[in-house]
Amino acid sequence: MANENTFVMVKPDGVRRSLVGEVVSRFERKGLTLEKMRMLTIDEDLAGRHYAEHTEKPFFGDLVSFITSGPVVAMEWSGENAIAVSRTLMGATNPSDAAPGTIRGDFGSIITENIVHGSDGVESAARELGLFFG
Repeated sequence: MANENTFVMVKPDGVRRSLVGEVVSRFERKGLTLEKMRMLTIDEDLAGRHYAEHTEKPFFGDLVSFITSGPVVAMEWSGENAIAVSRTLMGATNPSDAAPGTIRGDFGSIITENIVHGSDGVESAARELGLFFG
């Protein structure tokens, strides 16, 4: 088992719905350690860098518009297999596919507003942590 650090963000819909405490609580109860946390409103430049792999996709504009629509809470979590554990806690990207008991399964309703974002691998975690906590 590997001790890892990962990036997790409560998106604007999760902040608006007062779900930050719920998200943090679930990660803590799972045994992960909160290393860093900050609230910010993402500007278009940071949004473009965060979603760089999607720049040529037709939904890129909608991603940027949504993620810049209000404050987010950016976090760094650590622990054994933190990336896989975090992704399991969040559930499937599309809330209609997410299992009950996951964050998206319990609180999400549409794919474009799915409460949380989490790194999908070691490389993306390092890149995203650099963007938000540089």
